Amino acid sequence: MDTSRRPTLKDVARAAGVSLASASYAINGSGSVGEATRAHILQVAAGLGYRPNTSAKAMKTGRTGALGLVLPDLTNPFFPSLAQAVLQTARRQGYNVLLADTGGALEEERTAIRFLIDQGVDGLLWFPIDDTNPKGRRPAPEMDRIPVVVLDRNLPDHDVVLADYALGGRLAAEHLIAAGHVEIGVISGPHAASSARDRTEGAVQIIQQNARLAWQVENAFSLDLDPTAQTALARREVTAVIAGSDMIAIGAIRHLQNLGLAVPDDVSVIGFDDIPWAALNNPPLTTIDMPIEAMVVSAIETLVQRIAEGPGARRRTVFDVSLVERASVRSIG
Repeated sequence: MDTSRRPTLKDVARAAGVSLASASYAINGSGSVGEATRAHILQVAAGLGYRPNTSAKAMKTGRTGALGLVLPDLTNPFFPSLAQAVLQTARRQGYNVLLADTGGALEEERTAIRFLIDQGVDGLLWFPIDDTNPKGRRPAPEMDRIPVVVLDRNLPDHDVVLADYALGGRLAAEHLIAAGHVEIGVISGPHAASSARDRTEGAVQIIQQNARLAWQVENAFSLDLDPTAQTALARREVTAVIAGSDMIAIGAIRHLQNLGLAVPDDVSVIGFDDIPWAALNNPPLTTIDMPIEAMVVSAIETLVQRIAEGPGARRRTVFDVSLVERASVRSIG
């Protein structure tokens, strides 16, 4: 074989002493070929450095074996964890993943989606920036050409995979109230996202029934607190704060410490998401955990089914969340 060119399937078949059909069956994991023969062919292919020609396969089947993943902000540690779960799960399904980060900008989101579709992805996992105008939310008309599964946002025209965010808000509020806190503040995430609104509404409902909502402000999913959040914390009228995400919670803890207040001795703080930083924070952060791996598995299974079978009745899958108790909440009862 000419070592200057890329090995072909014919080269594999010739070196393994089998038919071209058997070599194809072994490489693609299909057809009728014995396990010993399959193992032999794969060993020969590896020795030759054979790699399937995905372009040729795409021309033949109309599929590339790639999925697109669109995320809003990779600077938030929640999203690299999510991306890793997607990559691992997709790999087990036989897919590669092309990743795009939109930086929280709608125009970048539109560009990223068009780029991934132009690259020929077979389906799209989409974590939208927001869902303030959910009806018909489709940044690019090209999205009609491929299956799309939405993560975290409740868009009515798509298959969606969500967590029970309102339950998370209720669990956070109930935990603080059970610890004796009566004066509670809420720093929510951006209300452009229904997940942030649901978290806030769940928490506020419980607080208003069983304690006092001292204040409620809105903040980006960021360590940097908006002036309204800084001012609210500086008033020193709460013993506990519920944050709309772990990033907000860690930012709130930093600001409280800059004010000379101790967490949790002076103010307890609870977050949402259970990002990797949560357990490493000082103090370790009490938070609400979302089952990211299970959500990703569900999303990819749905997407792969849509790729294989075509459109069907809209699927909406909701996962429970749970409280993770650490050291940022103190009992004052």
